[in-house]
Amino acid sequence: GHTAEMMDIVKTLQKDRFTPRYYVAALTDNMSIQKAEVYEQSLIQSGGKKTAETTHFMQIYRSREVGQSYITSIATTLLATLHAMWLVIRIRPQVIFCNGPGTCFPLCVSAFLLKVLGLGWSSIFYIESIARVKKLSLSGLLFYKLRITDQFFVQWPQLQQKYPRACYAGRLM
Repeated sequence: GHTAEMMDIVKTLQKDRFTPRYYVAALTDNMSIQKAEVYEQSLIQSGGKKTAETTHFMQIYRSREVGQSYITSIATTLLATLHAMWLVIRIRPQVIFCNGPGTCFPLCVSAFLLKVLGLGWSSIFYIESIARVKKLSLSGLLFYKLRITDQFFVQWPQLQQKYPRACYAGRLM
């Protein structure tokens, strides 16, 4: 799902413009980290000499488990946001790409808060999942309503009509 879509986006980026690269996934999501590691290893094998030193894999607390109630997810999201704040302060990312899993919300909120306080600057790009045809995901809706992202992309024209501040990017995956 989200990992496959994000890896498709990462593969199109100019690697030399986006270094160092940090891949962030939930603590309970080892599959996403493994996919990112395999991809980065393929870059090394195809001649990417500096890739190993400029790539980092990190995990943060999950803000909401599948099926977790919205009430209890408030506490877990706050914990995940504190963890993400520490991570964002430590990394100081210039660009954040995300595409919808709950893990991206605490990271983007942390980067946004630091930007508002004048303590950091991250450009946040949100790409709504290709699976979202008629309505935004919970993460997408929160980002859209709270105006946290610098660019908000959708992949279906009817979503852009429904959410006019979104940029219709066409199919990115």
